[in-house]
Amino acid sequence: MAAHRSENLSFSPDCDLSPPHDRRLSKHVRDNVHGNIYLDPLSLKFIDTEQFQRLRELKQLGLVHMVYPGAVHSRFEHSLGVYWLAGEAIQKLKTYQGSELGINLFDVQTVKVAGLLHDVGHGPFCHLFEREFLPKVLKGFKWAHEEMSAKLIDHIVDEHHIDVESEMIKRVNEMILASSEFALPKSAKNKQFLYDIVANGRNGIDVDKFDYIVRDSRACGLGCSFDFHRLMETMRVLGDEICYRAKDYLSIYKLYATRAELHRTVYTHSKVKAVELMVVDALLKANSYLEISSSIQDPSEYWKLDDSIIKTIETDPHEELREARDLILRIRRRNLYQFCNEYSVPKDKLEHFKNITAQDIVCSQKNGVLLKEDDIAVSNVRIDLTRGRQNPLESINFFKDYDSEEKFPIPDDRISHLLPSSYQDMIVRVYSKKPELVAAVSEAFENYQLKVYGVKAQVHDTPEKKKRHIGTDTSNKTA
Repeated sequence: MAAHRSENLSFSPDCDLSPPHDRRLSKHVRDNVHGNIYLDPLSLKFIDTEQFQRLRELKQLGLVHMVYPGAVHSRFEHSLGVYWLAGEAIQKLKTYQGSELGINLFDVQTVKVAGLLHDVGHGPFCHLFEREFLPKVLKGFKWAHEEMSAKLIDHIVDEHHIDVESEMIKRVNEMILASSEFALPKSAKNKQFLYDIVANGRNGIDVDKFDYIVRDSRACGLGCSFDFHRLMETMRVLGDEICYRAKDYLSIYKLYATRAELHRTVYTHSKVKAVELMVVDALLKANSYLEISSSIQDPSEYWKLDDSIIKTIETDPHEELREARDLILRIRRRNLYQFCNEYSVPKDKLEHFKNITAQDIVCSQKNGVLLKEDDIAVSNVRIDLTRGRQNPLESINFFKDYDSEEKFPIPDDRISHLLPSSYQDMIVRVYSKKPELVAAVSEAFENYQLKVYGVKAQVHDTPEKKKRHIGTDTSNKTA
């Protein structure tokens, strides 16, 4: 996209209410979820940079396409979608409550830029890079893509000499970090509701989820009954926070439930996790030679890292990459780590649950093949409704109708007795890295469950056919 030159792109936090940019003069892209997305001049200046264009090389769902072939959409289109919805959300609030809330052009532009750039610091392979790979490399040091987004935004402004108010960039970064553990004090003291739009740290209802829930469902060929348009049209600011009509309670629950279902059936699919475990092992084996983790504090180098690191490993002939290269070849040939079994952690054990490790399984073996930790991979899958073991609906305030100024929470038991009594699942999955060890690993995993819980917590035993799997068998290589 060629940069669209405009007159003056500077906005003041105290500028008067102004008409939005004339869409007839805007560039636009056709999105398969939202239709035409119109790009304002300031946002184009960020889009037309190599740092933002990098998002084209990051698949939104990482390695999910290995199981759901249609899931090849990128962070680029998701970011455009969040930009668009952020703009639509703030414009609706401005239309209905603009004078009351003092929403001005600066606020509108800030929210839109925050939506556009919220994922610019994301690592390769969805959340695998920061949640699975880096913790094994950094040993205790915390790193989050939201924090890198903030650093990268500052770098883009400096590198490309973008004419934008420093106060706007400060607030953009605050909005992006609002739902992370690196959240900053909010500058807009009297407009806290602005921080609920892109990354909502209060209750998790934000336009980021509105976009990816619909986009991911569509890409994977799944139905999606959640309708964000209704929530955006009826939301209202009361007491400096975005509230929703009481009659929309179940629509909001559907947002959380749909997200949880996507996690269970798509994002943490057992075969997807098998591929992810292999990619993590490949990255770890390649890290000392390729220095993959060396740029995570330097935005001027970090933006060069994307999903193509797999192709680099696969095609580089150096001996130092042989083990990593072999793992990628196994993935290509569908010779994956073999899923042995899984169990859901009992509800009364969730509070004090600690992640299960390969060592725990190895220490539970009794007779037969002598297993080593490197023979086993364990995936501890946590699925919740965005607030851990807490009910996220308790963090939302509602209103009766548009004549009422009162906001209030709604207890579960006032709505339906069919809603869940628990808000988090923890699933422990165990994989054998070698097909011939499936039986031994499965037995050790069962022994572990008996030792910890007194019973087998898994639903059923590992199928005998899987236990007899040998290296040349191709019967279990389907998606």
